[in-house]
Amino acid sequence: MRILIVGCGDVGLRVARLLGGRARLFALSHSPERYATLRAAGVTPIAGDLDDRASLKLLSGLADAVLHFAPPPGEGETDPRTRRLLAALSRRPQASRLAPHASLVYISTSGVYGDCAGAVVPETRPARPHNPRAKRRADAEAALRAWGRRGQGVAILRAPGIYAQDRMPAERVRKGLPAIVAEDDAYTNHIHADDLARLALAALFRGKPNRLYNAVDDSGLKMGDWFDVVADHLGLPRPPRLPRQEVIAAVTPAMRSFLNESRRLCNRRIKSELRFRLRYPTVREGLQPAK
Repeated sequence: MRILIVGCGDVGLRVARLLGGRARLFALSHSPERYATLRAAGVTPIAGDLDDRASLKLLSGLADAVLHFAPPPGEGETDPRTRRLLAALSRRPQASRLAPHASLVYISTSGVYGDCAGAVVPETRPARPHNPRAKRRADAEAALRAWGRRGQGVAILRAPGIYAQDRMPAERVRKGLPAIVAEDDAYTNHIHADDLARLALAALFRGKPNRLYNAVDDSGLKMGDWFDVVADHLGLPRPPRLPRQEVIAAVTPAMRSFLNESRRLCNRRIKSELRFRLRYPTVREGLQPAK
């Protein structure tokens, strides 16, 4: 099987390690300095840039399946990168009919749901993105699902905060920045990077065509509780708690958008349809040293 990874960063390299030579892997890359890293992971680099339509001609018919992990541009409310990718993939002479499983898996964001006031959120809840970052992702989802209806199987993973031993808000905790008091705090959601890589493969081989999946663990924490877990893991004091307005006024716009949205993602669908078993059901287990 030939698999093309678009946006082969941390999660893409984890996918490569999981497959361990059981598939022929390609990765679109506009950075020649990353070629050695990709080759060391068993991935063949393909020169191309999602911001340059002409550079994507080699993608036509290259692979049997696509893992689309590339982010949208950093501004605007649409994702032209995804649309250029789909145009390139559509050039293949004989596009296959809708497969009984996904032939393209996209990692989106749970931010497309917008603020849900702490409610439990299944995949059937309509998207209501509130900020440009989430609107770009919603635009990508719409383009992908429309493309899927024309003959390709698409599975979309709506991922929340991705974490691992080497990707967590350690610096924020070390600085002792305050968190919000529990009664005013927002619910947040998480998925370990290894579990997200495994979920991408589960969706590729078991996902229903044009299906949404909440890619989330069982933690169900509020944001301040997450910072407490990180502090405990690092052996540092837990962050102080302050009223919501004081914390909101002192954080970056990006963090403000997270603190202003509260939801609890339901992960029943990944467990029932994808038969997925989380390796790290909670963030505390995910931050334990590797055995």
